[in-house]
Amino acid sequence: MDALAALRSRRSCRDFLPDPIEPERLRSVLDAARRGPTAGNTWALDLLVLEGPEQTGAYWDVTLPAARRGGFRWPGLLRAPVLVVPVVDPVAYVSRYAEADKARSGLGSGSDAWDVPYWWVDGGAAVMAMLVAAEAVGLGALLFGQFGHEEAVAARFGIPTGRAALGTVALGEPAGAVDRSRSRSVRTRRRPALEEIVHLGRW
Repeated sequence: MDALAALRSRRSCRDFLPDPIEPERLRSVLDAARRGPTAGNTWALDLLVLEGPEQTGAYWDVTLPAARRGGFRWPGLLRAPVLVVPVVDPVAYVSRYAEADKARSGLGSGSDAWDVPYWWVDGGAAVMAMLVAAEAVGLGALLFGQFGHEEAVAARFGIPTGRAALGTVALGEPAGAVDRSRSRSVRTRRRPALEEIVHLGRW
């Protein structure tokens, strides 16, 4: 499947089979994260990869305790055999832009100097690359937020202080058809047509 086909067919998957992912397919998806842009060639993205029920179960114990799982809307998400936590390092960007070839930008003075924090931009591009790669190798994928559990996840899995998680990506074989959101308000929100978002020449 080529990149455009994968991009067009990609959908969020919330219902997974528990089957392990073959190492080559998983590596292809993880490697895609390295293929995105990175401001100043900073290369400050890490991936915490949790495989198998013991590791993924520890994640869910932190973010969705067993007592709350009975009413969870997407139980098939809990079966995903791999969870990937993309983690960025804002300090690395500041340090990179304090170096001689970037110092004139003024961005090396601190994270507050960045009108656009490119660690989020580059991290988002890396995540999108993984989602498209997952589609290309026939895997289901879902990016979801940690919703207030960032510190607990960092503490449980040893993410260094100062790093920031972008969320979590679930990966695995889809359990049948892609399980779209059951929220009616989400289902009725359509993808805008290209003509609605492209402004040629000026807004």
